[in-house]
Amino acid sequence: MNEVFEELRALAWSAWHRRWLVLAVAWGVCVVGWLAIAMIPNKYESSARIYVQLDDVLTDQLKIANGGKDEIERVRKTLAGAVNLEKVIRGTDLGKEITSQRQMDRAVQSLSEDVKVVSQEDNLFTITATVGKGSLSDAENAKLSRDVVQKLLDIFREENIAGNRGEVADTIVFLDQQLDDRKAELDAAEQKMSRFEAEHPELIGGSSAISGRIAATQTELRGVDADLAAAQSSLAAISGQLASTPRTLAIGGDGGGSALAQAQGQLAAMQARGLTDSHPDVIAIKKQISLLARAGGGAAGGMPNPAYSSLLATKAEREAAVQALLSRKAALQSEMSRAMADQSTEPAVSAEATRISRDYDVLKKKYDDLLQNREEMRLRGQVESERSSFKFDVVDPPTMPRKPASPNRPLLLFAVLIIGIGAGIGAAFALGQLRSTFATAHGLERALDLPVVGTISESLSDSARKLRAKRMKLFYAGSVSLAGLFVVLLATEFLQRGMVA
Repeated sequence: MNEVFEELRALAWSAWHRRWLVLAVAWGVCVVGWLAIAMIPNKYESSARIYVQLDDVLTDQLKIANGGKDEIERVRKTLAGAVNLEKVIRGTDLGKEITSQRQMDRAVQSLSEDVKVVSQEDNLFTITATVGKGSLSDAENAKLSRDVVQKLLDIFREENIAGNRGEVADTIVFLDQQLDDRKAELDAAEQKMSRFEAEHPELIGGSSAISGRIAATQTELRGVDADLAAAQSSLAAISGQLASTPRTLAIGGDGGGSALAQAQGQLAAMQARGLTDSHPDVIAIKKQISLLARAGGGAAGGMPNPAYSSLLATKAEREAAVQALLSRKAALQSEMSRAMADQSTEPAVSAEATRISRDYDVLKKKYDDLLQNREEMRLRGQVESERSSFKFDVVDPPTMPRKPASPNRPLLLFAVLIIGIGAGIGAAFALGQLRSTFATAHGLERALDLPVVGTISESLSDSARKLRAKRMKLFYAGSVSLAGLFVVLLATEFLQRGMVA
């Protein structure tokens, strides 16, 4: 710790002993540095924030597809491109002195480094421009930076509104041309298919249609078979009932015939309701009829049985139903045989029918898709001609900068002052090291490795002291002048900022 203290004492003594050198070096470094800082033009930064609203109720309701976020992101990335920056230069005072394409290229390259478009959120963008031309005043640079940001805002709007509408119009023209081409191809395919169908009506729709007809016929035939089996079963049942029913009813003299007729009538009514012979009521009524018949003995005479007549009519109806189903089955079998014959006897013609039908379906689907896209695009163009699908809100308009963004001149001026003083002290210390002088007795003792008995103080005469006092006044005046110059430069800087404001 003592050694460090001794070094500091030696440094302070060297600097004070050679204070004129320190002051001269400090003046030289500060003047050169301050002149260099004065040559750096002030750069003024202007910024603006815009909010792009992509949610549009009308376009969502109409299901109109638009570029949305992808379109906005594309414009954001290309906003700082060479083409747009050239528009900015030509639309502001930056292009006043540009007379050749080479100068324009250099100006675009320089401006591209000073323009930034940053996406803070999905729909919030910040546009920043920094301008600092040495040929312009601070007020002109500040105004120019704001004009550059405003021009970029205008381009942002144009790229998303006017540019988008122009793209819609170009797309509609392209779709119209494609529709005309597809319509001609579709008409030719329709004529070809019509001629083929006129020559081969049995192959309309191609082999797929024939296969479909066969499959449909088979399905219907299975249904007819099921209905026919049910009808035949029902006919067999009614035939059995008819066989067990007497044609006439016997009539007795003591009224037994009347009871027998009544019982037989009840049996016929039950059978008409669909009750089978195994039903308990049918079994009971049959036993009653048997008893009444034995009790009546050989009663003479009889009357027609109404149950027999009813069953006979029902049997005729069911026989007609069975015949109708048999006829339908025969017709379906014949139709399926013809379809299978068409499919097997003319495979080349069937393949041609399939190809023609497939080509027509493809062209028709493509034409319908293009027509739908054209109508959606036309509706989108009509919507955007009345109102933009994007809504722009300028959250923060382009600002008029009040102070330069760079350089930080007060800090640079102070830094140069510190560097100048440090350079002077360093020069004094280096010169002391070169001349091998010793500021303290301890330094001399350590350097020679010999004991130092004592030191002799400097003794000055009156004239020497007066001369030293005069020189000290001049030194203080030089130091104060350096500090005063620093203060004047600071005041000038803040005064210039006030003039911009």
